[in-house]
Formats: sequence, C-alpha cells, structure tokens
Amino acid sequence: MTFSKKLIIGSVIFLALVVLGIVFVRTSGNSPSLANPGNVDKSPQQTETHPLQIAEMRKKEYPGSEITIEKELGFGSNYKQYLASYRSEGLKVYALLTVPQEDLPSGGWPVIIFNHGYIPPAQYSTTGRYNAYTDAFSRNGYIVFKPDYRGHGDSEGNPEGAYYSTAYTTDVLNAVASVKKYPSVNPDKIGMWGHSMGGSITLRSMVVTKDIKAGVIWAGVVASYEDMIKNWRRARPFMLSESERAFRRPGRQALIDTYGDPDKNPQFWQSISPIAFVKDISGPLQLHHGTSDQEVPLLFSERLNEAVKAAGQSVEFFTYEGDDHNLSGNLSLALNRSVEFFDKYLK
Repeated sequence: MTFSKKLIIGSVIFLALVVLGIVFVRTSGNSPSLANPGNVDKSPQQTETHPLQIAEMRKKEYPGSEITIEKELGFGSNYKQYLASYRSEGLKVYALLTVPQEDLPSGGWPVIIFNHGYIPPAQYSTTGRYNAYTDAFSRNGYIVFKPDYRGHGDSEGNPEGAYYSTAYTTDVLNAVASVKKYPSVNPDKIGMWGHSMGGSITLRSMVVTKDIKAGVIWAGVVASYEDMIKNWRRARPFMLSESERAFRRPGRQALIDTYGDPDKNPQFWQSISPIAFVKDISGPLQLHHGTSDQEVPLLFSERLNEAVKAAGQSVEFFTYEGDDHNLSGNLSLALNRSVEFFDKYLK
C-alpha cells in the first residue's frame, strides 16, 4: 500500500471517530448516568407551571380591600341588606352584603362567603337569585357576603370562567380578605357555601387558604379534571354568548394540547385539581347532592366524599333521592342542615 493510500484511509478513520464523538456528546446528556441513575428527560409538562396549579395559587397574595357600601337595600326579617363593592386585582366587584340587626356577639359576627353557581354573566344581577338561600343564613345570625364575580352584572372585568381560569376564585379569596376588614366581623369565624360552579370555587378556596373554617357544597363541580373530562355530559350544555366566549381563557383543549390528556400526564392534571389536595383542606366539609341531578353528576360529590375520608378529614354527605340540581324538593331540609353545620363550627 502506498503512502498516499495509507494517508487517505487514516484521514477517513479520523473523521469517522470525530463524528462519533460529536454524536456521543450530544446524546449522552439525555441518558442515565452513574451520578444520576434516575435521570429522566424533563418534558415541558414536568417543568412548566400554570396559574391553576394549587401550588401556584398558594404563592399569590389576595389582599382584598375595604368594603364600600354602594346602596342600602332595606331590611330582612332581622338583618339589613346592602349592595356593596370591593377590589380584586384592581377590579371593582359588586356583592350582596347582609348584616344582622341584633346584639353583637363577643368577638363579632361569624361570616358566610356565598358562592353562586353559573348564571349567564350578562343576565346576572346581585339580588336576582338565591334570595331564599341567603335569607336562611342571614336570619340565623351570620353576616353573608355574596360576590358577583368579575364580569357579572355591573362588576368590572371579563367573565373568564371558573374551571380553566383562576379569576373567580381570586375574586372570592379577595372577598374573604375584604370581609375580614369589615367592622363587627369575627375574622376567625369565616365559612363558605357554594352551589354547582360555586362549589368548585369553594373547594379550590379551601385548599388554597386556611382562612375558611368550614365549607358547605351543594351539587358541586368538585371531582378531578379527569372525571370532568370523562364523566361529565350535561343534559343541557351551557349556551355561552359570543361576547362571553371571547372573554373565556383557553380551556380544556388548550391544556390537553400543551400538557397532554390525564392518561398521558396525570401529574399535571392532579396539580390543578383541588380534590387532590384535600389532605390540606382548611376545615370540615358538608356535601349535598340530588340523585336525579341532570346538571352535575352525583358521582362528583361521591368522589369528593371518598377523597376527604381517605385523607382523614371531616366530611358529611347527604343525598336526596329523586331531587334535582337545586334540591328543589328538599330545600328547607338542606338549608336547615347547612345552617346547623355552620352553627357547629362557627358559633
């Protein structure tokens, strides 16, 4: 073999070794190593954060504001009613405020934050619905504060929704902070009641803050996101207006596109599901659900009841045979049970 042929062959071997070395360097960073034998490629869903994650919501501040009385609405049986407002993320949010007109108890009045269910925001008014519900608490010695949520009625902001946005829960947590500043309130005796969508907000609030000492949820959207995706088929789908759709943040499909569905990435979906954090719930819980509810599956309350029990926390669960989403056939019974529950833990 001539010298030139040897030189050519040697050059080819050298170049091949260089290429192999480059490939090794580029790929070895993704392979398990002796120093870190459990090393796993960190995909975006493992490293990125999302505002809905309970851990992220716990990092935020919810300062609220002083409550402003906008208008007196007259008297109930033994309480006064007001149209009030407070601030949430710079927005003016309206609320119904009721205050007992009896002797002030030592330490101040206990409070119930009242989280209403879904009502088309453009049709919503502060005093339009839930009057019998708020009256049950107001006439039994509670200050009641019912936030409208942003974008509802005359409240500022956009109605972003409750399940794929933190907006409404943020408004409620700012309501908690605001009501603690109100004269005659006992800041250590705050409960929360929620119906349907408001039940979802109640549960999320109770695993984000320790300020809520007891919670009552009626027909709540309280299961995991996996259950919401796989086991929720409403008899009458929400009919959102075009303007409401425009204000909604990217929802379920956007999260699936980014993070994968619950089967592929259960860790992420658990991180945004309040039911996965009930070991940290701020107080005892009482659940109510009609067995013929056509809006929210009974399964959701069953799932939450099981999860709270498994976490060793306190829960009561009442079902109402043949009753609907609003517990219309057992309204007085369910309200009395709710009042008694709050009396047990807040008085």
